[in-house]
This record gives sequence, C-alpha cells and structure tokens, in this order.
Amino acid sequence: MYSWSLLSILTILSTALAAPASSETSSAPAPSPTVPYASDDPNYPLWNPESDITPEPIRSGLGATILGPQNVPVELQNPDVLAPPTTDNGAVPNFKWPFSLSHNRLQTGGWAREQNVNVMPVATDIAGVNMRLEAGAIRELHWHTDAEWAYMLSGYVRVSTVTPDGQVYLADVGPGDLWYFPPGFPHSIQAKNTTEEGAEFLLIFDNGSFSEDSTFLLTDWLAHVPKEVIAKNFQTDISAFDRIPSHELYILPSHPPPADVATDMVVPNDTPIPYTFPMSQVEGTKTAGGTYKVVDSRTFTAATTICAAEVTVEVGGMRCWHPTEPEWTFFISGEARITVFASSSNAQTSDFQAGDIAYIPPSFGHYIENTGNSTLKFLEVFKSGIFQDISLSQWLALIPHELVKAHLRVDDATIAKFSRTKQEVVGPTSSGSTSA
Repeated sequence: MYSWSLLSILTILSTALAAPASSETSSAPAPSPTVPYASDDPNYPLWNPESDITPEPIRSGLGATILGPQNVPVELQNPDVLAPPTTDNGAVPNFKWPFSLSHNRLQTGGWAREQNVNVMPVATDIAGVNMRLEAGAIRELHWHTDAEWAYMLSGYVRVSTVTPDGQVYLADVGPGDLWYFPPGFPHSIQAKNTTEEGAEFLLIFDNGSFSEDSTFLLTDWLAHVPKEVIAKNFQTDISAFDRIPSHELYILPSHPPPADVATDMVVPNDTPIPYTFPMSQVEGTKTAGGTYKVVDSRTFTAATTICAAEVTVEVGGMRCWHPTEPEWTFFISGEARITVFASSSNAQTSDFQAGDIAYIPPSFGHYIENTGNSTLKFLEVFKSGIFQDISLSQWLALIPHELVKAHLRVDDATIAKFSRTKQEVVGPTSSGSTSA
C-alpha cells in the first residue's frame, strides 16, 4: 500500500496542470471530437410511388420484411416513413396530411374538404379548405371570425365583400391569384363560366381550429329567425319570404355572373384598398434551383395576418431553412420530402405528393427537397403579415468562421462557398445530392 505525502501530491498536480510552451500550443493538433463524426451512409428515398416493388422496412442493415398485410400504394408514397433515414430519431408530431384523406362534403354545384387540428393536431395556427365550384355555382354569402386568404388553383371566380364601414368591393380572380377577407367581413364566391369546368381554389384560415362547417351562413341565419321579424327588418310584406330555404344552402347552383365585372356592380367599388391580388402577374425570382415569388402585406395591403411564397424547385434542388413562423405548405405538383428537426435529437422525414399538406411549427428546422423527376411546385403560407425567413447558409456565412469550424469541422474553402445572402432555392451539387 502506497503512502503519499501532501507535497508529492501537489507536485504531481502542478506538473499535470502546467501550461505548455507557446511554441507547443501553436503546433498542437486540433482537439479530437467530443462525439463521433456523423455517418456518411446515404439516406436517399429507397423507392417512389411509381416503383414496381413491394416496399419493405429495411435500410442499412436495420429492419426486416413484413409478414403481415400491407397497404402497398400508401407505402410506395411514403418511403421515408416505412424505411426512414438513419438520421431520423425520437418522436415528432405528424406533420403531413393529404387532402385525399379529408372527408368530402358534396353539394349541388360543388364540394369542399378541409384540414384542421381535428385531423392534424400539430397544425394549431393555420387550417385549410380545398373547394370546387361548377360554372355559375356560389359559395353562399357568409362570414366567419377568422381571416380568409385564398389561392386560385384553376378557373375563375367573382368575389364580393362589404366592409363594416359599408364600403363595397367586387372583383374577378384567376389561376394563381389571391383574395383576402378580414374577420367578420361578409363575402361570397361565385364561379364564372370562363371554362365549362368552373373553378377550384384553396382557402387558408389563420386559426388551426377553423371549420368550414361552422361558418355563419345567410340562409342558415334567416331560417332561424321568425319571418315576421325578417319582414319587419326589410320593411316589406311577410309573403315576400315565402320561398326562403328552411336550412343552409352552403354551395348552390346559379346562373354565371356577367362577363364584365363592372356590369355586376350595384355601386362602384369604394374600398380604400383592394381585397384581391394578381399574384399570377408577379415575376418570379430565379435562383440556381428554381424560382420563388413572395406576396405579403407590403404588396397585398389587405392581407395583414397571412403571407405566402409560391415556389418551384427543379429536379434535385431544395428549398432552404426558414423557421421563424408557423408554415402551412400545399404541394401543387411534383414529389418532395421534408425532414423536420424538433430539438432534443427529435427528427422525422416524410414524403409528399401533389394535394398533400405539410405543417411546420415555428422554429422547427427543415428543408423541402425535390425527390421526383419533374419540377416541384408548392405554396408556402405563413401566419404573418410580413414574409421572413432565415437561410442556414447565410447564418453560417455571416458569423465568425472559427465558430463554424469549431462546430462542423469544415475548412475555410468550404465556408467560402456559403452564401451571404438568402438562398430561397438551391440546385443539386455535383455529386447529385443537394445541400442547404
């Protein structure tokens, strides 16, 4: 058994803690990593919806075949769910919802289906409705307590509203164009007969709990008011209302409005700002990997609670990181994948096709990558009057480079390639993969 004196212990400690000479410090190798380096194993989607295979949950030696029943079409659409990248970890709330799974409300003259917290609980700030009107059909006069922002997918509609100050606005909206009605503004939507098919559009609401089935409808209201009260209100005989509906109409067929919007006006438009916006006429900004165009309250003055970007991404490209606001994304064409990072090592990857919705909570790091063989087009909607985002490349390019090297172990040549300006859409790298 050893016997140590206090002096000998202090001598050993002082020797161990002594600082090396300055020449030794300058030539010392870089410190070893505190954790192992990340794996270089590829994590591309293992198949796509057109693949002629039976998908199996196997990747990088992990997983096993399925012995029980399979829903092969669904699994072909979701390769990164059945066989997730090895970078996925932990638990993230489901952030994908296909409109094709929403219960559809069929009416004479059209249909409507919705997405809200009832089907996607993570989407607490924004809800969406996909609506179709045959030529001449009307989404009846109504109002609601949440703001409505809309994007035309196909066809043409005529919209109208009256402000609380008694001002009137009536206008036509075509493919790629927008309208916005603040909370409480009574309004209507009618499909024109420009095409025999009528119109289809998206309605976006700044409340994840919004339900299209709970709007305040003109016919529903009057059906629940005594007729003598209605007659007194309009100062007419009660017989004038013998044929009002006994319950709501919601969507109803009608004759198309006149072609010239001016001839449909009871009085000329007199609102101080327009409640429609010709986004289709905005020139998209071109980047290395696609295009984007942004509309917010700086250009569409009425839209004070919702803004959006219409984005195209070429094959192999991707949309960069932008985590400042809750984001509701609708895929118009193409195929994509998104990985969401929710902090505390929680990350999940999902795949998307046309008609699908993605919802990204605020501050969740993410990307949107084109994984198909055609141009990807989608609409990003944010619950904000002003469009803001943060590029991962810009963030790392504008902070001290030694900080970046200490975190990521990259060299100066790599950092020099980081963009100091926001990169809305980036293209594929020379290796065929994409980078942020």
